[in-house]
Amino acid sequence: MNASEGYKHPAIAGSGTIATGLAATATATGKTLLLARSDASAWRAEEKATAACAKIEGADSSRLKVTTDPADLADCDIVVEAVIEDLKVKGELLSTIGASAPDADLATTTSSLSVGEIGKSSGHGDRFFGLHVFNPVPRMKLVELCFPDGVDNGVKERALAWCGALGKTAVEVPDQAGFVVNRLLFPYLFDAVRMLERTGMEPGEVDSCMTLGAGHPMGPLAVLDFVGLDVAEAIGDALHADSGDAAHKPPGLMVEMVGEGKLGRKSGAGFYDYG
Repeated sequence: MNASEGYKHPAIAGSGTIATGLAATATATGKTLLLARSDASAWRAEEKATAACAKIEGADSSRLKVTTDPADLADCDIVVEAVIEDLKVKGELLSTIGASAPDADLATTTSSLSVGEIGKSSGHGDRFFGLHVFNPVPRMKLVELCFPDGVDNGVKERALAWCGALGKTAVEVPDQAGFVVNRLLFPYLFDAVRMLERTGMEPGEVDSCMTLGAGHPMGPLAVLDFVGLDVAEAIGDALHADSGDAAHKPPGLMVEMVGEGKLGRKSGAGFYDYG
């Protein structure tokens, strides 16, 4: 494997928004595999990835193959896991993938868990790294790359080259919960929720202050709806467990909303209604 050329036979494991967005983006560089858990999730994932390909310059859905069989990943040189933020689930999946693709580097798109711990759980820490992309993957240019101790020589060079081939800017970050972006972003997002709790302001009023006054493209409450309030709660829990900082603790109002099934855009209601 020529490190300076990056990866030529990628696979993405997962069927959600991040997985399908990354798979669609990867088709711009060549044939790409997408590993789904079941036939039903494979069908949904293929539909999402095909739709995403139509919005990406150079992407081609004919280069995408969706499978439910890990054995199909045998010839891949990189497999990126993009499933639920659960250490056990990720570790078990990566263990299976690592056995099925013995010559592949392995990566995780985790946004809040320790890359080193996932690598240990997978049993393949010597070829494992963090590749945190952002939603929507086709449009967002940053990739946070995290290389824990013990990674083989050449992995970093290959990962950096592949990010460049995908049209992304890679920044190497420390192995801390939330890396850089989420570590700094979520206290701000959570403080916007606490502003509602303290003042009784409307979500649109708070967001207008930040879009019109600070020049942000989206207000913090709209961002939380876009991310998903359940996802935001999980990220906040992981950040708080790591840092102990009260600013990282998910605010009570948001936790209540998650309990009521108000998860943001994906559920049709959050801080805003999407009916």
